[in-house]
Amino acid sequence: MPRTVQCQYLKKEADGLEYLPYPGELGKRIYDNISKEAFELWKRHQTMLVNENRLNLADARARQYLARQMEQFFFGGAVEQPAGYVPPSPT
Repeated sequence: MPRTVQCQYLKKEADGLEYLPYPGELGKRIYDNISKEAFELWKRHQTMLVNENRLNLADARARQYLARQMEQFFFGGAVEQPAGYVPPSPT
């Protein structure tokens, strides 16, 4: 039976992650409070940030930036959008 969490991002009970997705306290906080579904949404947003901002993940500053964005994405705060980003229109 999958582990369930009360997802703080989706504001509903949902299947939890199977393992810590990130090291340290932030990873534990995500594991305890964020669902698989919400983490998939983050991965799509993270990919957009990496691609549009041309981030080099070998650079510690880029990884720190993504960690800050991940915390803001899940737990509140302003999440950055790439310059010129236009959200897709609902169909």
